Amino acid sequence: MATMSEVNALDWAFLCLEQETAPMHVGAVAVFQPTEPVPRVRLMELLAERAQCIARLRLRIDQSWLPGQARWAEARDFDAADHVHSHQVPSPGGREELAELISDLIAYPLDRRRPLWELHLITGLDGGRFAVLVKFHHALVDGRDAVEVGLGLLDGFVPAAQAPPSPRGGALDLLRRPQQLIDTVRGTLSKSGESLSIASSVVRNMRVPLPDSPLRASSSVARRLALIPIDLADLRRIRARHGGTTNDVVLAVLTGALRRWLADRGHPLDELPVRALIPVSRRRGNNTRGNNQLSGYLCDLPVGESDPVARLQAIRADMGRNKSAGPLRGPGAFPVLAGRMPQIVHQVATPLAGQSAALLFDTVITNVPLPDLPATLNGAALTELFPVAPLAPGHALSLAVSQYRDTVHVGVQANRAALPDLEKFSAALPLSVAELDDWS
Repeated sequence: MATMSEVNALDWAFLCLEQETAPMHVGAVAVFQPTEPVPRVRLMELLAERAQCIARLRLRIDQSWLPGQARWAEARDFDAADHVHSHQVPSPGGREELAELISDLIAYPLDRRRPLWELHLITGLDGGRFAVLVKFHHALVDGRDAVEVGLGLLDGFVPAAQAPPSPRGGALDLLRRPQQLIDTVRGTLSKSGESLSIASSVVRNMRVPLPDSPLRASSSVARRLALIPIDLADLRRIRARHGGTTNDVVLAVLTGALRRWLADRGHPLDELPVRALIPVSRRRGNNTRGNNQLSGYLCDLPVGESDPVARLQAIRADMGRNKSAGPLRGPGAFPVLAGRMPQIVHQVATPLAGQSAALLFDTVITNVPLPDLPATLNGAALTELFPVAPLAPGHALSLAVSQYRDTVHVGVQANRAALPDLEKFSAALPLSVAELDDWS
């Protein structure tokens, strides 16, 4: 009999937040350089063979007829090959052609009748390269979890021994174990004040977004993607000169690019506040519990500031305040609040709350940590890895960042109707790096 465990509250929130035009999966585009041609069929077989061995990828959603009782269940007759697909990128097979193909593949939601993931092998890239697009539903993995699962597809990495999502007994089960009931009540009471503080902070920080903000959009299935590499040495040089963390510098670079793009569109920069949600992992140590463990920080991006160093220092100060408060305080910690609500509440309230996300933030900027190790697939070297963050309902732009070897990779997902000029934002990124690097 297949084992089953309860879908935790935050995982369920991502499922309830999802719409046909706003799928809630995370993605990654991995680009490989083989030393010799590799048969497409061989790569597909290898990906399926390795995915078959990853226990997390066998799980599907089992939603009972009782509301608020969704569970993870192992799929019967699971065959990973059903989740592995193949595509040929159009000539000339450069980064733009790859991004355009992935724009179509990332746009549609995953099938909830099956385990919530897909792999797409993409061949025909210039120089004999190939790519793999990974799609995992955010209910199945968070960013750190996705990395652990994804590593199991590569050469030499043994799939992480992930614990299944933690089951929670119902009221009858608690009554059978009095001490657990006492501990549960104590835990609930101790967290109630913390939850109230987060909720109060969320309400205080809501604002009325500008009706003509280019970062707001009606949800649409049409997407555009941009894949942008940045030399890590440039960012480290800026950090050494002006201080802050590498992540602070990345945020300043993205802010500078947003400023250029908005100015090119003719928007009055002083009247257009931009606030980003920065997701934060709450995993500690070797915690492999298979469910979302997230919080977040809200960071104001000073697009109205003309001095690039002043922008960096403002971001550095804002992120410093966030870190001092910690991931369990402040309005950005609303995922923690979501993780304490029962499924049935999410089923009713989360779709409505999702539509109000623009009251709290304008875009998501997520940083996906990667191991600094050389990786291969069938002997082909991994050369680039671009993460892709989901596009929240009502938002026009999401940004995801990862650092692999000597390069920072930026994955940009945009609403195609709202950002038909995404290439201008992409072109502004290296200019923003140069502006910070040249400023003395």
